[in-house]
Amino acid sequence: MSKVALADLNAADEAGFMAALGDVYEHAPWVAQAASRQRPFVTLAALHNAMMAAVRAAPADQQVALIKGHPDLAGKAARAGAMTVDSKAEQASAGLDRLSETEFAQFHRLNNAYREKFGIPFIICARRHSKDSILQQFERRLQNSAAAETKMALGEIFRIAALRLDQRLEAADRLDVHGRLSTHVLDTHSGRPAAGVAIELLELSVSGEPRVIARGMSNRDGRTDAPLIRERPLPIGRYELRFHVGDYFARLKARQDDPPFLDVVPVRFAIAEPEGHYHVPLLVTPWSYSTYRGS
Repeated sequence: MSKVALADLNAADEAGFMAALGDVYEHAPWVAQAASRQRPFVTLAALHNAMMAAVRAAPADQQVALIKGHPDLAGKAARAGAMTVDSKAEQASAGLDRLSETEFAQFHRLNNAYREKFGIPFIICARRHSKDSILQQFERRLQNSAAAETKMALGEIFRIAALRLDQRLEAADRLDVHGRLSTHVLDTHSGRPAAGVAIELLELSVSGEPRVIARGMSNRDGRTDAPLIRERPLPIGRYELRFHVGDYFARLKARQDDPPFLDVVPVRFAIAEPEGHYHVPLLVTPWSYSTYRGS
């Protein structure tokens, strides 16, 4: 879907404005209608703030209706294909469309427990989380009060809306909704960047096999041509980078054991800041390696 320029949105009639943004807040076009009356918006941030202000100014029952308009995570609507396009893509980003029967049963149990306690669906900005992180948040938030969860739900809805606005609109400014994960490989044996090292990024899960989410090859600077994750949040979770250094040193005809002491170097790490900048490099010789968190 091509982006709409903020200037064009400012100049559009109300029907055009609503066609572009009426569904940013799930099943709640009244939010976009309230914001449309405050045009023009100089920045994307101003538009986002106006939409949040409209929600905060709404009566409590209207806020609760907004919350209840969201689907359960990995619920019956998901399996029936009855969710909005945005919600379907957002849940898929966290792997909720690829659950085993055991995992689906776990989500079903938690959804029911949450609704029974709070009377609303559990809402979380799925694009900022891995499946494991969502389940951890489920368990933690079930211990909260009803007032705390209503406030939390609205905050997560604002995060979801910010990401949807970022996807749809072109403006001079950007909302703070993206993270970046990058790496580089330094051959400390030769004293130079390591070019031609195959790199894989995997998402780890306590309940399933690791999932490859990115592949790359180090260039002459020892870096991948683009960050491994960019232009989206970094899902909170555990990851592993695999560096295929055995093949690299073999091509250099470096002295190695047979088989090589180091073949594929795994670096396991965790991401806790979805909008953060993580740089996870590898400093390597045929006999040793180290890493650190950069930015």
